[in-house]
Amino acid sequence: MKHIRAEILCVGTEILLGDIVNTNATYLAKQLASLGIEVYHQSVVGDNPERLKESLKIAFSRADMVVMTGGLGPTYDDLTKETVAAYFGENMRLDENSRERIMNFFAAKNVEVTPNNLKQAQMPEGAIVFANDAGTAPGLAIEKNGKTAILMPGPPFEMRTMFEGKIRPWLAQRSDHVLISRTIHLHGIGESVVEYRLKELMEESKNPTIAPYAKQSEVQLRVTAAAVSREEAYAMMQPIIDQVYRELGDYVYGIDIGNQETALVQLLKEKQIKIATAESCTGGLLSKRITDVSGASEVFEFGVCTYANCMKEKILGVETQTLQHYGAVSSQVAEQMARGARRVAGAEIGIGITGIAGPGGGTKEKPVGLIYIAVDSQTFSHVEKYLPGHRGMDRDALRYAATQHALRLAIQAAKRYVR
Repeated sequence: MKHIRAEILCVGTEILLGDIVNTNATYLAKQLASLGIEVYHQSVVGDNPERLKESLKIAFSRADMVVMTGGLGPTYDDLTKETVAAYFGENMRLDENSRERIMNFFAAKNVEVTPNNLKQAQMPEGAIVFANDAGTAPGLAIEKNGKTAILMPGPPFEMRTMFEGKIRPWLAQRSDHVLISRTIHLHGIGESVVEYRLKELMEESKNPTIAPYAKQSEVQLRVTAAAVSREEAYAMMQPIIDQVYRELGDYVYGIDIGNQETALVQLLKEKQIKIATAESCTGGLLSKRITDVSGASEVFEFGVCTYANCMKEKILGVETQTLQHYGAVSSQVAEQMARGARRVAGAEIGIGITGIAGPGGGTKEKPVGLIYIAVDSQTFSHVEKYLPGHRGMDRDALRYAATQHALRLAIQAAKRYVR
């Protein structure tokens, strides 16, 4: 299977209307890419035979393979199989194995099998049938004249179960290469700066390729290699990854790590140290993100949300004169919050966050969006001022951005920690 051009075509009026999120396309795009199948387009069409026929024609005009989900059920508007059969000029037939599985499925539940349920056992002539281990609607693949259609049920759990158990192995047997990607996660640097500093590397790299992606409050670099095996692909990517580290290592918080909180918890475990948090404007979001990671209890024992100044004083030991002279939103208060959290918890690292998340409460001197994040440890203490460079960030976005910066500072402190 060389240079296969594929299109993902999802069938369902509920997707077009926005009633459900099309997670099938996201999943399939990643899975097909890992098999070396190039996805050039994604489409969605409603449960209408004429529009489905038109979409199928367009898809095959620009793709060798069309991977479809939805429209395989028992109702009158589930017509994906029939439309595909007509496109390939094939008649429908009853697949006895599918009929038997459907009968057994309903018998096990002591439910009557209605005639429309057996409609799901009708298959185009010549199709390869994939049993549905999570539901009743079988999937199928049909090939003719250099074109391939793969049909799977729409419910995500059924689709994923079928793809992983049946269709992925079928495709893998026919592939002569794999396409493997690794993601380098960076924070504290903008996408434009990343591209500027790596421009020559990106332009010269053909296989592997390297491309930047802007995510919420971070940048990701995706390194992708095509090779005959996963091992060869990983070996091909390593020199590129090494070069990125040499150029931007201070901003890299992990590879294929998922997010900063996961990277932080893993690093704290490796160092066998603990972290404590004191938050004001973020309302506990930082501690939530840390404790969302499995195993966080090993490295996190204390997190406090001190909105009121009196609680900053009483719990964290923030000095009254500091609050009176500099105000609650200040680098000095953030620093004392971080120090207080570390002291109260007996942790190796303390984080303090204070700011104005809005939409009200800002002044000319201290506008909405102004946030101070402090980290305190025996080997690395630092206070960072965060103020968005653009207006329009809402309260949630500001809070999330603040915790992103806090996590980055915590990772820096953990990396530098020495007993």
